[in-house]
Amino acid sequence: MYNSELNTPKTELVQRIGKLKSHLRQHDIEAALILQRVDLFYFSGTCQQGALYIPADGEPVLMVNKNTERARAESYLDTIVHLESPKRIPDIIKSKGYDLPATLGMELDVLPTQLYFTYRKLFQDTDIKDISLVIRFQRAVKSPYELGIMRLAGELSDQVAEWVPNILRAGITELELAGLVEAEARRLGHQGVCRMRLWGSEMFYGHLLSGPAAAVPSYLSSPTGGTGASPAIAQGPSFKTIQRHEPVMVDYIFAYNGYLSDHTRIFSLGALPQELLDGHAAMLEVQQMIKQIARPGITSGEIYDQALAKTRQMGYEDHFMGAGGERVRFVGHGIGLEVDEFPFLAAGQKFELQVGMTIALEPKLIFPGQGVVGIENSHVVTEKGLEQMGRYPEDIVIV
Repeated sequence: MYNSELNTPKTELVQRIGKLKSHLRQHDIEAALILQRVDLFYFSGTCQQGALYIPADGEPVLMVNKNTERARAESYLDTIVHLESPKRIPDIIKSKGYDLPATLGMELDVLPTQLYFTYRKLFQDTDIKDISLVIRFQRAVKSPYELGIMRLAGELSDQVAEWVPNILRAGITELELAGLVEAEARRLGHQGVCRMRLWGSEMFYGHLLSGPAAAVPSYLSSPTGGTGASPAIAQGPSFKTIQRHEPVMVDYIFAYNGYLSDHTRIFSLGALPQELLDGHAAMLEVQQMIKQIARPGITSGEIYDQALAKTRQMGYEDHFMGAGGERVRFVGHGIGLEVDEFPFLAAGQKFELQVGMTIALEPKLIFPGQGVVGIENSHVVTEKGLEQMGRYPEDIVIV
């Protein structure tokens, strides 16, 4: 009934859990309790509802409320038990031969307050520590197994972009075009869900925006927003009809077997104004510069500073990653199981790049009243710089 071909290998789970246990021991934390869905998938191979208890010294225990049978088919962990209620977690821990921990690590960056109070009562004599940063730093560096999936997602992103010229036409609405693009992505195996960690953030495939509507900002931490289908969404494609001689931005994520490829290309029905063509070429220059300097040891904030300096030198500072006071202060972000992973190539960030990190690099220019130009590709950090995963042509595609 369940397809095990895409299951996370047991060796991968063992390595991930081993790294986390090493950190727990280094910081005198006796155990971790993993609840967040993406972290649960990362460490157990299943995102079924439950909790994963990882003692610093001992074997993990996966407790599943729904669905236990499916979790056993999806996860290669040795100990998987049914969980009738979170109230039973302390009893299950003790039944497996463990004392309740004096210190317990949890993902306090995303744990809802009411749920925290519930676990506070369950572990009354336990000091609960925040291990969210540790988990996010660990997840930032991808294994060869993860990189293999992400490279495949990058190839599928290219195929989606290749499909766009076949269906782009004047008079079609952004929403209708988005539906046709998304249908092709689904045909290729897109999982449909694009997960984000930041509270209140959400993403449906990405942003397909055209002309002036593409320059409309939104609440999302992104250089682009779009008017969206209604104020209830307030981002992404709208009922605006696509016209000739305006940029059409397809900024879409391909999500495959949990992992993401973030990918932007610009299309147009007929020629664009020279100002937009020049701006796009400038962003390709920024991308190329960053690919060369983004080597292990450089800080993520330094990369942003150099990108901003280059755009200032070229005369595009007022349009870089937004317009006016609506600009965001980053030029790229980590990518993996979630859209917003570490590291952030943002102002003031001191996080040093490491081999194996994956970054969505997205230098863009926003021209109010005209539209958006620029590029985005997902990359992996190597000793020689950034290795790009998407290969579809980067110049503006004139249809």
